[in-house]
Amino acid sequence: MFKKLKILDEKDKHLRKISDEVVFPLSDKEKQLIKQIIENLTYSQIESLAEKYKLRPGMGLAFPQVAINKRVIVIVHEYEDGKFDNYVVVNPKIVSHSEEIIATDAGEGCLSVNRDVEGHVKRFARVTIEGFDEHGNKLKIRAREELSIAFQHEIDHLNGILFYDHIDKKHPFITDGSIRLI
Repeated sequence: MFKKLKILDEKDKHLRKISDEVVFPLSDKEKQLIKQIIENLTYSQIESLAEKYKLRPGMGLAFPQVAINKRVIVIVHEYEDGKFDNYVVVNPKIVSHSEEIIATDAGEGCLSVNRDVEGHVKRFARVTIEGFDEHGNKLKIRAREELSIAFQHEIDHLNGILFYDHIDKKHPFITDGSIRLI
């Protein structure tokens, strides 16, 4: 049976805290939460299920967004229509990145921010992430473009940063052409 997650709003102080490193093994409750997050994110990207369960579309969620101050992120990436890759990364770290900077043309959104925020967020076009899966096995993930942005966005949550913190208040939109909009 589907259970909709209670996602914290941007005003909640939990979202501004730096999350604690995870010590393995994960509890059964944490493992169950990961499964629930994957299901919620997957359903949110399938239009009929998103409507049925009143879900806002999203591809990533960090534990702080569900009031758990631990360094765990989950990303459900639709790489082809109706086909998804699930990424669960515990204690993630960006170990390398491209020099190229990109931004999403439409701007970023967040399941904890229930309003439109105008402006571009500068992100690395490619990142390499190291961390662990939910069983404690080492992971190394190379991500590019949209997936790279998602990893950076979710890792920011672990450090108490929301996407709009990166938007230049005086010049919210990138127009100089040196940064590629995707």
